[in-house]
Amino acid sequence: MIVCVCHRVSDRDITREAHAGCASFDQLQDELLVGTGCGACVECAQEVFDSAHCNGRRCDIRQAGAPIEAVAA
Repeated sequence: MIVCVCHRVSDRDITREAHAGCASFDQLQDELLVGTGCGACVECAQEVFDSAHCNGRRCDIRQAGAPIEAVAA
């Protein structure tokens, strides 16, 4: 699905970048320009990125990729 209409960025594009090592949403915005046009897609794009980056695990956004238990320890 298209997440960012302004820059034609799909959920697959976001997932691909997250799996390729994109470490932060700011970096994703630099790479794909997602959310840098009208801004309407930022929340959805962030959710797709977080989900892809965490590979379905519950993650603490401060340390994407690390389970919450690891952050609390």
